[in-house]
Amino acid sequence: MKRFLLLPVVVLSACSYLPFNKDKDQEAEAARRLAAARKPVVSELASDGSRRVVVDGVEIEKVAFRAGVSSATVERMAKNAGCDGGPGAGLVSEPGPVEVYRMACGSNGGKAYMARCELRQCKPMQR
Repeated sequence: MKRFLLLPVVVLSACSYLPFNKDKDQEAEAARRLAAARKPVVSELASDGSRRVVVDGVEIEKVAFRAGVSSATVERMAKNAGCDGGPGAGLVSEPGPVEVYRMACGSNGGKAYMARCELRQCKPMQR
């Protein structure tokens, strides 16, 4: 009778010795390797051929200059606001009924003038 009582105790103690967490550790390691393999390769050059710029861990994207339908209007508005210089007002958003323009101010220490145009009716954006 005592044999039957000791048998479950021996079986349970043998089960507690087996390394059950080994599978979880292997799965976690495999997940880490997979995540590392999925990271895209980042080129040192931007799409326009210039070097990528990183400030405080944040990459600054250079947007290629694109003239839009209201570029001349925004340039006139910027000149009246005291912003002049640079290549002119470039389209930042996609062309459409609502467009956003940005013009670099040469005289204001690197500031930018931005305007939002809806159906060719432009208004300056607040900074």
